[in-house]
Amino acid sequence: MWGIVILEEKQHKAVHRLQLTDRREGSITGVKDVQSFDEKEISLVTEAGILLVKGEELHVTRLDLEKQEVDIGGKVDSLLYSQGTTKAKGGEGVLKRLFQ
Repeated sequence: MWGIVILEEKQHKAVHRLQLTDRREGSITGVKDVQSFDEKEISLVTEAGILLVKGEELHVTRLDLEKQEVDIGGKVDSLLYSQGTTKAKGGEGVLKRLFQ
């Protein structure tokens, strides 16, 4: 008699959490990828969609994509979520795709 083994692959969706302290230090979980970052904008692909962090003197202080965690620093002026979790086509920036 042949035994049949069925392996069920469970995909665990990471929890997306954002903690911001005094608009200067942030800790974000559920981060799948970092699309781009510079001193004025950080673009992250999260479990909740694309997150744009805008501000001044922004920088990524810690990045652990295995744990899906990112820490940021700088002065945060705004946080903006948009739907979609794919990278920009052909290296296009997120803003260029939004205004097409």
